[in-house]
Amino acid sequence: MTTLKTLMTSASLLAALAATGAAADALSDLEAAARKEGQLTVIALPHDWCGYGAVIDAFKAKYPEITVNELNPNAGSGDEIEAIKANKGNTGPQAPDVIDVGLSFGPAAKAEGLIQPYKVATWDEIPDSAKDSEGYWYGDYYGVLAMGINKDVVKTSPTSFADLTKPEFANSVAMPGDPRTGNSSMMTVYAAGLSTDGKLAGADALNAGIAYMKALKASGNLVPVNGSAQNLTQGTTPVYFDWDYNLLAMRDQLAGNPPVDVVVPSDSVIAGVYVQAISAYAPHVNAAKLWMEFLYSDEGQTLWLKGYCHPIRFNAMSAAGKIPADILANLPPAEAYAKAVFPTLDEQGAAKTATADNWAKEMGVN
Repeated sequence: MTTLKTLMTSASLLAALAATGAAADALSDLEAAARKEGQLTVIALPHDWCGYGAVIDAFKAKYPEITVNELNPNAGSGDEIEAIKANKGNTGPQAPDVIDVGLSFGPAAKAEGLIQPYKVATWDEIPDSAKDSEGYWYGDYYGVLAMGINKDVVKTSPTSFADLTKPEFANSVAMPGDPRTGNSSMMTVYAAGLSTDGKLAGADALNAGIAYMKALKASGNLVPVNGSAQNLTQGTTPVYFDWDYNLLAMRDQLAGNPPVDVVVPSDSVIAGVYVQAISAYAPHVNAAKLWMEFLYSDEGQTLWLKGYCHPIRFNAMSAAGKIPADILANLPPAEAYAKAVFPTLDEQGAAKTATADNWAKEMGVN
């Protein structure tokens, strides 16, 4: 594993690092070392996902001396982990320097010794629940569960889970799929449970969510059809849950035909986070660190918002007035995200077990 340097020649970065206790390079020295390496290898970064195309282009423009090698843009988190394993002794462009993976893959990669610690200058603005305390992995952007609403069918948009129980939403509400097989649907049930009691977590939250959905089904408000852009457009599922970035992109694509509202429920805001990490075998470790500093800078974090993914530093940046007004105008209100809850891995695991045990028998499905 590469030893982290502690060069301290940038006064501003030194102050930030002193506050975090991070062992990281001063930015100017890090830039020089990364330029000397001249390459950065990334993996599984499709350009249309969360605005990654613009993020990569901005990094290239800022550091034209560094060639960015892009491996397998459509790979999944598991593929990224396997790529590290397969290239432990490879110093060429087929060995990923950095990874971007689902939350559960961060701790697993740490346990296998596949990633190395690094704390960026803005470390303190990353919520503790979304990062490894030792710096092995750290959340970078997230989505929250939201409602997409066909305004041609639903004239007054619901603003909460509580609203959805009202008679005017008969035959209207849907999830993306079966919560036993789809994470976004499972977390929708979890969020429903949390809306009934904000102190719940894990299996308790999930079971309360099942009770909510069971009552919604009994009232006729829950549609036994998967929510989708097509079904929303046709009015089959005029209200359905999904991650906000998917719904916002759908809204733009439909371009008013039909008009779509995207609403974050006021009584339950559940976030799903993706995490970054540096390979323990990174051939271009300084370029990897510089990439992380860029992603977690104000510039990098703002680019996620342009792709409708919320940067992990969103609350801190919003409070500091660092987010451009024109970007905020295209998003649900910032105050909705201030209440975001990031379920831990243990809580998600308990919820998954409760879903498998109780969803079918309580909902009367196979």
